[in-house]
Amino acid sequence: METGIRIIVLLAVFLFHSSLWAADKIRIGIPGPAAQFVTFPLAQKKGFFKEEGLEAEIIQMRGNVPMAALVNGDIDYYTVVGSGIRSALRGLPLKVLACYVPGLPLMLIARPEFKSVKDLKGQSIGVGAYGATTDVIARKIFKHFGLDPEKDVKFISGAEGPARLNAMKQGLFAATVTSAPGDFQGMKMGFKVLVRAFELFSYPNNGLVANTRKIKERPDEVKRIIKAGIKANRYIGQNREGTIQVLAEWLKIDKETATATYESVSKAFNDDGSLPESGLRVLIDEAKRDGKINREVSFDEVADLSILSEAQKELGIKAK
Repeated sequence: METGIRIIVLLAVFLFHSSLWAADKIRIGIPGPAAQFVTFPLAQKKGFFKEEGLEAEIIQMRGNVPMAALVNGDIDYYTVVGSGIRSALRGLPLKVLACYVPGLPLMLIARPEFKSVKDLKGQSIGVGAYGATTDVIARKIFKHFGLDPEKDVKFISGAEGPARLNAMKQGLFAATVTSAPGDFQGMKMGFKVLVRAFELFSYPNNGLVANTRKIKERPDEVKRIIKAGIKANRYIGQNREGTIQVLAEWLKIDKETATATYESVSKAFNDDGSLPESGLRVLIDEAKRDGKINREVSFDEVADLSILSEAQKELGIKAK
């Protein structure tokens, strides 16, 4: 009888402690399989979520759906910094918590006869849809080099990345802005990478956005997911072969293309989750313009970096 009671007690203790150590389940939305969003898929693949006591489900979604899903609690986090800022300025209870890619890994590639950005004055430039990321970044690149994107070049919009490369080969335009592995494919066609956007200016992209309710009620969970992301980014910087393998599997590309993709984008990832003020201000100003907002907007209105600071401290990262 005593043996039976002892077994029951031990079983109860085991079940109690197992429940304490059960991983917290979270749902993270990402816009799709693009190299700059590999942080959390890599964190899942390499066990960084598990290290932080988290079990993550990564869901692909884009457009207005993820913002509504965040507000409704259908997902816990989303990864596009700009979407979070625009939504916060529209009055949704969302804030940016961290940033893993402070500058977009997009590049301007051109036909070989053009040796510099300034050489493209008067030429046609291929981009995606008007207002799309490639269009925005293309305009910023030309402004950076002192050209007026409204007068000095002509933008041709609409075609997808591979189609733009083919159009360049046919001579329909001189250059285009693309993402990896588009630069690798373009170079195989004889084109030249003129500049990489993340080396010129900050334009935060992959990060962490959450509902203010989540931030208030589950700050420890928020801190653990931030830490998992930082660990993943550090892995990207320190483990070339392991990251190439993850890119090949996640993006469904061959090793040669995955290797070229890694070489193209790896330096765009930070190692501390920080959100540059210069890039944050750029996104705020864009959101104000798009939303026809004339008032001043503080960083605190769209971002809460207090938990990031705690996560950095626990990981031994000194504040910059």
